[in-house]
Parts: sequence; structure tokens; C-alpha cells
Amino acid sequence: MTMVSERTETEEAGGAEGTAGTDGSRGAGVFSRAVRTLRTHPAAPPLGALAAGLAGAAYLWGTNPHQAGQWLPRCPFNVVTGLLCPACGGTRMTYDLMHGDVVAAFHDNALLLTLGVPAAAYFGGRWLVEGLRGRRYRPKLGKAGTAVVLGTAVAWAVVRNLVG
Repeated sequence: MTMVSERTETEEAGGAEGTAGTDGSRGAGVFSRAVRTLRTHPAAPPLGALAAGLAGAAYLWGTNPHQAGQWLPRCPFNVVTGLLCPACGGTRMTYDLMHGDVVAAFHDNALLLTLGVPAAAYFGGRWLVEGLRGRRYRPKLGKAGTAVVLGTAVAWAVVRNLVG
């Protein structure tokens, strides 16, 4: 005698969580729960950003932005206005740092090298550590911090366009 039972749509789509199949396996329910956990874990965004950064660095390692004809994006602000934005030179700076030329990196973008790189390292590292500990990290600058960052960026843009 064979038993016929009706299965719900949830069970057919991947198994209900906590239910085992006829062979005792957990089936796709465990897999879908694992994927959902990986997607929503606090460490997923910083690890994804780290992976994207490493992929970009691997591409940039062999692509010299100082030479014409390289397939690298141009600064949209520079394309439209002809002026240097506060981050212009960041790609060249990164290339120079990866190849150990700190002096050239300083000439590409001094402010980004002296303030931006350490700040990015601190906040990125903190984001990763907190994510690996299972906590979300959301730094808050506040109004004063935002004013300082924007004021510094505007002042740097003015100085580098007047001097350079």
C-alpha cells in the first residue's frame, strides 16, 4: 500500500524549514536558510566591499593611469567643468601606492593620501571587525563632522585649482 500526501508550495519550493525529506535529509531548506543568513549577516557588506576593492586593485595593478589610452573612468566633475574635484588623482594615487611610490602618490592627491586613506582604513576596518562580531556598524558624523568634511573638501578643491 502506498501513501499519497499533499505537499505545500513551501515544501515543494525548497522544503519547510525544520522538515526532513523521506530520506532524512534536510534538503533545500537548509541551503536556502544558509544563503539567507549569509546575505543578511552583518559581515556580508564589508566582506563584499573588500572583495570588490581587491578585484579593482588587481585590475589597477597592471593598468597604469599615468599613461594615455588606459580603460579607466574619468572624473565626471572634471569632464564637465575642467576643474579638479577633491578626489581627482585618487586612481593615480592608488596605483602609485600599490607600486611603492609614496612621493608620486602625494603629488597626485596630497589631502586624500594624508587624511582620506587613514580614515578609510579606520572606518573600513572597524566596519569589518564589527560585522565579523555580528554587529552592524553605522558611524555618525553629526552636523559638525559633516561641516568639517565638506568644508575641507571644498577648501582643497579651491586650493588645488588655484595653485595647480
